[in-house]
Amino acid sequence: MFGSTCLALGIFAVSLAASAEDVKVTLTGAEEVPAVTTKAMGEGTIAIGKDMSVSGTVKTTGIEGVAAHIHLAEAGKNGPPVVTLIKGEGGAWSTPPGAKLTEEQYKAFKAGNLYVNVHSAAHKGGEIRGQLKP
Repeated sequence: MFGSTCLALGIFAVSLAASAEDVKVTLTGAEEVPAVTTKAMGEGTIAIGKDMSVSGTVKTTGIEGVAAHIHLAEAGKNGPPVVTLIKGEGGAWSTPPGAKLTEEQYKAFKAGNLYVNVHSAAHKGGEIRGQLKP
């Protein structure tokens, strides 16, 4: 009984993981529009579910971030924020519980037209950025 329960839980966990697309993202000043000269960096993983749910965390260094978002725009362009990230300890930013994309935003994600950026007091439009590439 115990073995079959563990197997069932393992299969359930794998099926949940398969239903979301984990996207590794690296944020740099060079990706900002216009580009920003900075030593700040960020790395993280954003998961987008087939149900359009959004979860994940980005960890930054070298920046005192004042805000962070997932935005809608292709590389080389700026666009509106679609998910506001929550500031945590030590430069960590995470998606809020229950975050979801609209169908239009999900299609933009699949086309590579969403990005994450972190704003600072010195660079209100964004200091570091990384495109989400499915």
